Amino acid sequence: MELLEKLTSDFERRYAEKPALIVKAPGRVNLIGEHTDYNDGFVLPCAIDYSTLVALSPRDDNLVHVVALDYQGEEDSFSLSAPMVSHDTQQWANYIRGVVSELQKRELPLKGANIMVTGNVPQGAGLSSSASLEVGITYAFDQYCQLGLSKQDVALISQAAENNFVGCACGIMDQLISASGQENRAMGIDCRSLALTPVSIPHHLALIKVNSNVKRGLVDSEYNVRRQQCEQAASYFGVSHLRDVSVAQFESSKQGLDPLVAQRAEHVIYENQRTLDAMKALDEGDVETISQLMAQSHASMRDLFEITTPEIDYLVETVDSVIGNRGGVRMTGGGFGGCIIALVPHDMVDAVLKEIELTYQQKTGLKESVYISQPVDGVSLV
Repeated sequence: MELLEKLTSDFERRYAEKPALIVKAPGRVNLIGEHTDYNDGFVLPCAIDYSTLVALSPRDDNLVHVVALDYQGEEDSFSLSAPMVSHDTQQWANYIRGVVSELQKRELPLKGANIMVTGNVPQGAGLSSSASLEVGITYAFDQYCQLGLSKQDVALISQAAENNFVGCACGIMDQLISASGQENRAMGIDCRSLALTPVSIPHHLALIKVNSNVKRGLVDSEYNVRRQQCEQAASYFGVSHLRDVSVAQFESSKQGLDPLVAQRAEHVIYENQRTLDAMKALDEGDVETISQLMAQSHASMRDLFEITTPEIDYLVETVDSVIGNRGGVRMTGGGFGGCIIALVPHDMVDAVLKEIELTYQQKTGLKESVYISQPVDGVSLV
């Protein structure tokens, strides 16, 4: 509530009026299914109760003016009448410009607006602060300009902004779960059809995210390299995406692939199957199977896709040493730093947090950040 109150009062102080609308767009955590989304595969994320808030009021000209409270109140202005170009120095502004650019490409009727943005989704932590910003901005314009967009449209426009304008070749998962999340549920997403399958999370398990505080930059990291390697493997198998390669097919023909490309493909193909198995296990409350699948997923990201870090691996080992097969733990997000996700019985949460606090900083020199949350609904008006 404090965040909302601060946004409202800062908006009034800056623009001399109350916001006409405020949108809340959640971040996300992915339980399993990493780097499968841009391979047209399966993922199992949930929206979390850390959000981006977007306040908006109408203007009577063609300008969009934005204040980013979390960047020392930095400001950006651009005209809806001029061609959209990247901001040279303020990367946050390009997520917003990118959304507007995509809305314009669809020839949707946009109007000038005063906007203020804030949030508590940790940045660079693998919880999708950028996707929640894009979804929040898209939905704010949808509501303000009465564009009639579906939640799926909101997600696709937000993803296109990141792909085409920001230059990160992300898949659809982050934006779709921010738009379409459901309270108390994870959401199985078929990244090809965008079909959603709500999956209940056993009520005795808490969602714990631990940020390693190893900083990473997705846009200039190896994310795009991994994507190219996956495309290379798909081409070898004569399909558009690795989703269309079965485990059996892969095993019988993998020897013709470049060894490194084969490793990347192996992760994705087996991860797709693990994700489908996890959806079933969660729905059945089969925590032991979930535990095994999350462990296999992490090992695959570490050894085959090579996107974990020593700090992340240490956090996973630490949590696993406490919970065993009573819960599950793995890295979550694009990799090269960021967070782990753990499903932990409520009666073991304190023991897990204590063990991390005792050992992580001593081992790595970094101080972890811990977020305990529940799955929440997707983007909405406040």
